[in-house]
Amino acid sequence: MTTTLIAIGAIVCYLAAGLIIGIRLFRNDAVRLPARAYALVAIGLGLLLHALLLYQDTVTSAGLNLGFFNAFSLSAWVILALLLASSLGKPVENLGLVLLPVGALTILLELNFHATRLLAVDAGPGLKIHILISILAYSVLTLASVQAVLLAIQDQHLRNRHPGGFIRALPPLQTMEVLLFEMIGLGFFLLSLALVSGLMFLENLFAQNLAHKTILSSIAWLVFGTLLWGRFRFGWRGRTAIIWTLSGFVVLMLAYFGSKAVLELILQR
Repeated sequence: MTTTLIAIGAIVCYLAAGLIIGIRLFRNDAVRLPARAYALVAIGLGLLLHALLLYQDTVTSAGLNLGFFNAFSLSAWVILALLLASSLGKPVENLGLVLLPVGALTILLELNFHATRLLAVDAGPGLKIHILISILAYSVLTLASVQAVLLAIQDQHLRNRHPGGFIRALPPLQTMEVLLFEMIGLGFFLLSLALVSGLMFLENLFAQNLAHKTILSSIAWLVFGTLLWGRFRFGWRGRTAIIWTLSGFVVLMLAYFGSKAVLELILQR
């Protein structure tokens, strides 16, 4: 099976799953359960094909190629894998309406553009653990940001007394908020581990090529930490929680991919 065919198969699966979720949200209750199962199966098949593509493009004899487009695609894979796993126990599959097309886009970019950033075969286990935790932290907080967007849309519709359309297919507002803070709590914990592991396993966390990432990640950590403290201390919810969540995600995205894009694609270091 060629790389192109694998990529096309994964893209088709992701887009088909996204289409099923979209149709399910706008149709009546009678089609929801089987449609949900079909969507999850399509996501699972897409993840398998996507994983095979990532293996071919990322694993090299010289080490792991974590260039910009490979890293972007890998992060999308982890995000969708977490989405699938979470969907087995909680009603979060609707996040796929946004995330699945993005996953398909990352595959297209990985297939057509190439950037090399090798993690050497002899890299220490501590560094590999740091990278893994960092990707997991980014992925969970990405899910939280999309959940925040859906929560904002749901809140706006309910405030305007227009609960029709896909809003009626979403869980109650309180359930959506609980899910949001569960994601943020887990993401904050993983981000804390990522920063601590960076201090432990990187020789210089503030070296020239890491300073921006470290500073921005620390700012994002403060934003999400403040949000969780505000939730616990003052009961922050609704629009306040949404604004803080999206603000933290923007800073984190700049930390993970903004600095990486500048270094690899613009400065070509």
